[in-house]
Amino acid sequence: MKIDKTMLIGELVHMDELIPQMLMAAGINCLGCPSSQAESLEEACMVHGIDCDDLVSKMNEILADR
Repeated sequence: MKIDKTMLIGELVHMDELIPQMLMAAGINCLGCPSSQAESLEEACMVHGIDCDDLVSKMNEILADR
């Protein structure tokens, strides 16, 4: 499984049980908001002032070990 910044938040939260925890730790706390479900990871990062490429890299590192 490989994450990229074009993936929707709604897709990501269902991919692996660690993903919601990783998103919330990064500062993306609105995972239950209906509008966030159709938002890309890149859009969510932009709204929250998060470096998306860095987050994607960290998430893929963690998930590669699973």
